[in-house]
Amino acid sequence: MSHYKKGELVIIGGAEDKYGDSRILEEVVRIIGGEDARVGIITTATQHPEEVGEEYRNVFLRLGVRETDIISINSREEANLDDNVKRIRDVSGFFFTGGDQLRITSILGGTKVYEALLHSFDHGTPVIGTSAGASVMCSTMIVEGNSNDAARKCTLKMAPGLRLLEGVIIDQHFDQRGRLGRLLCGIAENPGILGIGIDEDTAIRVYPEEYFEVLGNNAVTVIDGRSIKSTNVSELEPDEILTITNASLHVLSKGYGFDFKRRELISIN
Repeated sequence: MSHYKKGELVIIGGAEDKYGDSRILEEVVRIIGGEDARVGIITTATQHPEEVGEEYRNVFLRLGVRETDIISINSREEANLDDNVKRIRDVSGFFFTGGDQLRITSILGGTKVYEALLHSFDHGTPVIGTSAGASVMCSTMIVEGNSNDAARKCTLKMAPGLRLLEGVIIDQHFDQRGRLGRLLCGIAENPGILGIGIDEDTAIRVYPEEYFEVLGNNAVTVIDGRSIKSTNVSELEPDEILTITNASLHVLSKGYGFDFKRRELISIN
């Protein structure tokens, strides 16, 4: 039997409450070890790493974490330094901030730091990401697409992600920025995978047993493309409206979850 045990993921739709009840981040602290945790705050996604890193450091300290490490890696050279690899190995949980998800993959992808992070995750270390740090969790991530617009072929650009979660596409700030259309387009192009749209101040906690539960104050939208009967996505010219029939759509709030293997709703007791 394998000794590997993938860690949990907490994937946050952005704009999580940092200064009130902070329910999502409180749950994050519990997952990574409570007051004994050492959280690595990875600021690669943002072009303001000092400001963003200090903000999250203060939040985690307020929530009872004793130790934080702002891991500010802004070049591929830095991502191959042995000192940064050691810092990755020394934390009990990783937190990816928001910003630009392409900065994360283009700077970390294929480096010593990425391999160390993947090794830690495969051996049980939790990984958390918000906003851009949420999108990057997947094998294929959304990079760009029009918000508040009907589903069109040209609305979506995708790229490889960090490969921590297989078989899904994640979109964030989902309802607040009107991103249903672009996620539908992503599922029309890749009907074998799940589309998961996560609202602001909302998250999914993904367990190694391959299911998730909803955390936070808003909703998570799940689109299953396996039931699609027809779509014109391969025939569209740029800017033409997408037609898609018989896709399955679920909208879930706290107290519910989703089983990735069975592709079905579950109730969390």
